[in-house]
Amino acid sequence: MTALEFTVVVWFLSAGAGFLGALTGLGGGVVVVPALTLALGVDIKYAIGASLVSVIATSSGAAAAYVREGYSNIRIGMFLEIATTVGAVAGAFLAGRVSTHALAIVFGLVLIHAALTSLFHHADSGAHVASDALARRLRFGGSYPAGGKREQYGVRNVPAGFGLMFGAGALSGLLGIGSGAVKVLAMDRAMRIPFKVSTTTSNFMIGVTAAASAGLYLSRGYIDPRVAMPVMLGVLVGALLGTRVLVRAQVKTLRVVFGVVILALAIEMIVNGITGRI
Repeated sequence: MTALEFTVVVWFLSAGAGFLGALTGLGGGVVVVPALTLALGVDIKYAIGASLVSVIATSSGAAAAYVREGYSNIRIGMFLEIATTVGAVAGAFLAGRVSTHALAIVFGLVLIHAALTSLFHHADSGAHVASDALARRLRFGGSYPAGGKREQYGVRNVPAGFGLMFGAGALSGLLGIGSGAVKVLAMDRAMRIPFKVSTTTSNFMIGVTAAASAGLYLSRGYIDPRVAMPVMLGVLVGALLGTRVLVRAQVKTLRVVFGVVILALAIEMIVNGITGRI
């Protein structure tokens, strides 16, 4: 494969990853890393470095549109970023001391979690939940567009959500993903925030989380412009397209397709990690 062919293939793979990442709030990294390592033979640590750059692009491409549409809860996002940023730095520090085989296995397990979250997600649980005392004190409640009007929602279990966000940040730094699955899980299931708000706020947050760990990967030489640039441009285009679809469409069918694809990639990553092919 020539350099031009490699760049074009990476761009198309990344555009698809960005599209799915923006729609689901999981971040394009869950597709970019296994695609680069399994399909194109890129070393997993260089794939993670490129993925971190792409996660920043995903957030940049999606966050502005979601804020403009009134979906993202900026107050919650900024508060939870404290936990994810600290976790991301800790995860990036550990990444330089973990073998690629172990990283592949851990990544596969995270992919399985992302796939199950995508396949078995239930309807919004937080649209009619009243805020608890701490959430009211922090003024976390808000509203989002639904059926031509603003739907009010409350927030609960802030400490539990904060703790889960630290784990999400650590996964981001260790594996080069936006760890949006954990972020969405924390906001949707633990904090009882409506799913569309959880997804869009996750997209707002993942760029800051990735930026916190990308510097460490750059200092170690794991961000190669020949890989990172087409990944970043592809993910950015895909993310912008994904935001336009999400605000108008139901994503139930896409969620099932995404979950099946991610589950297949997870099994492949774990098998390759165990057998030492990565």
